[in-house]
Amino acid sequence: MTFLKRYEELRAVKQELAARDWFPGTSGNLAIRTADQPTEFLVTASGKDKRQDTPDDFVHVDASGQLIGEQTGRPSAETLLHVEVFNRTTAGCSLHVHTIANNVLSELYGDRGEIRFSGQEIIKALGRWEEDAEVIVPIIENHADIPTLATAFSKHVTANQGAVLIRNHGITVWAPTAFEAKKHLEAYEFLFNYTLTLHSCRQAIH
Repeated sequence: MTFLKRYEELRAVKQELAARDWFPGTSGNLAIRTADQPTEFLVTASGKDKRQDTPDDFVHVDASGQLIGEQTGRPSAETLLHVEVFNRTTAGCSLHVHTIANNVLSELYGDRGEIRFSGQEIIKALGRWEEDAEVIVPIIENHADIPTLATAFSKHVTANQGAVLIRNHGITVWAPTAFEAKKHLEAYEFLFNYTLTLHSCRQAIH
């Protein structure tokens, strides 16, 4: 029953994010934990059009990202990022999307290795309620070799919720539940779009 519930949760997230066109060209991948001991999770199958809804949208994998039992699909190429999240934290859901906003911001701030946000009401959606709260999102280079990318990514997976930008690639967000992961992803994308819009407006004024 829990497995089916997790499947439906991830399916609902996929449908909502697909409706926002956050999966261009079959990009992006989603994962949700289905077991703790040993770690198992569902992850989007590689090469699927995530705007479509089929019984083969997700595959069931173990703690190393390998298929469990006989399955027709294969795990997303970036499954190792989710492996790091589920093995290093107790997070229940991990989401990875490519948007224009997160790609542009990751390039603009890539040389700094991070981007900082403060003074925005939406930061409360990330669980930060202090008036002077600051959110820092690390930015790592986009290594073509996925194990190398996963190693760079893993250095920033230190808590049960967080986010990492991959330069000119996308963002990975994780949190205790699917609802929280989606909420955090929405908050980060709002911050990215706000920052880009603010930069554009300032340039137009000056």
